[in-house]
Amino acid sequence: MRRAVVPVAVVTGVLILAGCGSEDAADVSVSGAYMPQPVSDSMAAGYLTVTNKGGTKDELTSVTSDVGEVTAHETVGGSMQQVEDLAVPAHGQLVFKSGGNHLMFDKLKRKPKQGETVTVKLRFAESGTVTVRMPVKPATYTPKTGH
Repeated sequence: MRRAVVPVAVVTGVLILAGCGSEDAADVSVSGAYMPQPVSDSMAAGYLTVTNKGGTKDELTSVTSDVGEVTAHETVGGSMQQVEDLAVPAHGQLVFKSGGNHLMFDKLKRKPKQGETVTVKLRFAESGTVTVRMPVKPATYTPKTGH
C-alpha cells in the first residue's frame, strides 16, 4: 500500500509544475480584424489587434491568405517598410492600424467586396497558427476602438 502513495505524489508534483509553466507561455488572440474594401484590383490592406496574455513574448513570423500574397509592414517616420516578423510582447499587444503596422495584400486573386470575409492565417513562433476571418468593410471605415 505504501508503494502506491509515492508514485501518486510524484505524478501530482509533476502535474503541478507543468501547470505553473503554462502561465509563462505565450497566449495570443486576435480581435478587431477588418479589411477596408480595396480601391485597387491588385492591392489591399488589413488591420487587427493581436493580444498576448501570456508571460512570454511571441513573434508573428508569417501571414497567408486565400485572396493573395500577404506581408507585414510597419510605418516608421512616415515611411512604410516590409518586415519579416513582428514582436508580440508578453502581456501586451501588437496593433495593426491605418498609418502604422498593417498587413499588405498583394497580387489579389480577386477583389474582395464589402460584406465578404477574407481568411487570414497568422503564424506565430510560439503560439502556432491562428486563423482569422476578416470582414471586408467600406473603404472609408474607421473602427470605434481607434485602431
